[in-house]
Amino acid sequence: MIVSPKIRGFICTTSHPDGCAANVQEQINFVKAQPKIENGPKNVLVIGASAGYGLASRIVPAFGSGANTLGIFFEKPGSEKRPGSAGWYNTAAFEKAATADGLVAKSLNGDAFSHELKQQALDIIKNEMGGKVDLVVYSLASPRRTDPDTGEVFKSVLKTTGGDYTNKTLNTDKGEITEVTIGAASQEEIDDTVKVMGGADWELWINALADAGALADGVKTVAYSYIGPELTWPIYTDGTIGMAKKDCERACSAINAKLAETLGGAAYVSVNKALVTQASSAIPVVPLYISILYKEMKAKGIHEGCIEQIQRLMADRLYSEDLQLDDTGRIRVDDWEMRDDIQASIAESWQNISNDNFNQLADFEGYQADFLKLFGFGLDGVDYTADTDPTTAPASLS
Repeated sequence: MIVSPKIRGFICTTSHPDGCAANVQEQINFVKAQPKIENGPKNVLVIGASAGYGLASRIVPAFGSGANTLGIFFEKPGSEKRPGSAGWYNTAAFEKAATADGLVAKSLNGDAFSHELKQQALDIIKNEMGGKVDLVVYSLASPRRTDPDTGEVFKSVLKTTGGDYTNKTLNTDKGEITEVTIGAASQEEIDDTVKVMGGADWELWINALADAGALADGVKTVAYSYIGPELTWPIYTDGTIGMAKKDCERACSAINAKLAETLGGAAYVSVNKALVTQASSAIPVVPLYISILYKEMKAKGIHEGCIEQIQRLMADRLYSEDLQLDDTGRIRVDDWEMRDDIQASIAESWQNISNDNFNQLADFEGYQADFLKLFGFGLDGVDYTADTDPTTAPASLS
């Protein structure tokens, strides 16, 4: 099958097996070129492990400290008639490379919110990973969640919590700046978004692991968040998604207290940089901000992708003697993004940007390239005119 990109809004409906493999290998090569992570994790569970920050959170400990990994995700397998999702092919490539290096690399494809999948994960940890994990990364992004006890389905929304909000945004299909108005969420929508994207499931995972004796002494766990500049706060930090992230901080405090008391462990929220991911592409206003951000950070030589961010998180924060926590106890690897000079330049560009000067003030080409890369397109060394096998699958799921 010859696979080409088919883009619909903020989603590419196709993905390229060989391109995804090349993307994963690029990230592996980056990690292998860095110094080994001293005292890094050895058995890692990543919940939401197949793309973006979650995938990077699997690659870094595997190839940076020789960790065995178990990845949890919900992805679509490929068939002879149509390609699968990018995360499916990313996982196949990761497992192949990790196994070649003598590492345990297991995966589970299913509903991470369910009790059944948690039990399957515990079985793998017990039978194939020595019984305990010393790092748990929670990087799950889902539009809906089924309560594992009641069966009730909750759906998340991307809305404000304080009235209508109007600002510039980017039509990524046309590469044009337009104006968007985002409406306010009802209290029910806010509550449902918190139930989907908040910290409740993170707590359930940690409780299940703890109750089964599957957490090592000194275990660390981390969940990811974002803050960003004030111009994105109405739709992010102060919006429904921000309410969910605040609930993650609540959960972090509870988990931290539990782990510290019982295992000498710790829980953290890591505030990461804005990047092109499948999740961020769906948020109004944010793609335009990211395009301007890329321009400014690349000009100053401090641009990072997911793999560079997670390498720095693990090598320079989680597994160093200097976590550099902020005044609320969060790890900040968005520090370069939030530098005063970067944000001042972005604010000026945001004020002045229009369709006439868009390409001078923003790096839309870089945004597009990163977007296509998520789905395995635009990678050097890949022949996109040749047949590729859409049935490629992770070995542990074949």
